[in-house]
Amino acid sequence: MKKIAVLTSGGDSQGMNAAIYAVVRMALDNGLEVVGIEDGYQGLIAGSVVPMNAKSVDGIIHRGGTVLRTSRCSAMKTDEGQNKAYKTLVDNNIDGLVVIGGDGSFQGAKILATKFGVLTMGIPGTIDNDLAYTDFTLGFDSAVNAVMQTIKMLRDTMSCNERSCVVEVMGRNCGDIALHAGITSAAEMIIVPEVRCSFEEVVARLKYNLEHGKKDNIVVLAEGAGKAVEMEAKLKQALPINLRSMVVGHLQRGGDASYADRLLGVRMGEHAVQCLLDGKTSRVVGIRHDVIIDEDIVEALSKRKSFDLNLYNLANRLVNSY
Repeated sequence: MKKIAVLTSGGDSQGMNAAIYAVVRMALDNGLEVVGIEDGYQGLIAGSVVPMNAKSVDGIIHRGGTVLRTSRCSAMKTDEGQNKAYKTLVDNNIDGLVVIGGDGSFQGAKILATKFGVLTMGIPGTIDNDLAYTDFTLGFDSAVNAVMQTIKMLRDTMSCNERSCVVEVMGRNCGDIALHAGITSAAEMIIVPEVRCSFEEVVARLKYNLEHGKKDNIVVLAEGAGKAVEMEAKLKQALPINLRSMVVGHLQRGGDASYADRLLGVRMGEHAVQCLLDGKTSRVVGIRHDVIIDEDIVEALSKRKSFDLNLYNLANRLVNSY
């Protein structure tokens, strides 16, 4: 092992830069040459390879986004794209590759490992927290903090106007952001794709709150469970309620990484480099019970994500006291 590369792929997430920082610094500490692949798999296919040194990662550990930039790349699903990606690695004498991204990015790493024998390591970078093999992914903590701050500001304006708000948050088909941000923001309702919640149940909860003097309600809605603007329109027809809706959107993916995501990125980056030095391949890094682990990529991606029903039920019990 003489030379490794690092790329970020798919949706950006806070903590990616912390992982890049650790990968570069740990590789250099072990006498390895390091290069960065710009623009994710698109850059790997196009040959966008840049040398990296200690100076390259100065001052990036806290920053959101990714200094290497990222993209979604349908070409990586084709034989032609895969062959070009492998050729870039061969032409640049790259012995190992660290991929930071979500499940789609890991599929690309798996192809490079199984089809071409490339030594690959994956680091989970996605705010959605939708990978089953790891307790947390990079960016999740920062995204939850962003939603909490947004709801805090909404509370200030909603309460003085006796107004309610449906707040739509990201997560694709995973309700973790909605659940964790909702319970820590004392939301009156949390709606997630993992638990069935009928429109009639939403109406009943808000009607009960209104009858008991609670006129400023926050309903946190995971994007996989519906659209805020549609729910706003339906609720206004069903109830005499002063109501607005908002989509937090990409604010969840922006801004400085939280302490937790910076530390997690550093720990995962170090572990990924050590795995490559040990000759491990086609594996992904994760965290379980605050211990950094690595697991076979095929096994990791085959696992089904479980939803924390205990936390969800606790959230419901906390708001049933009106």
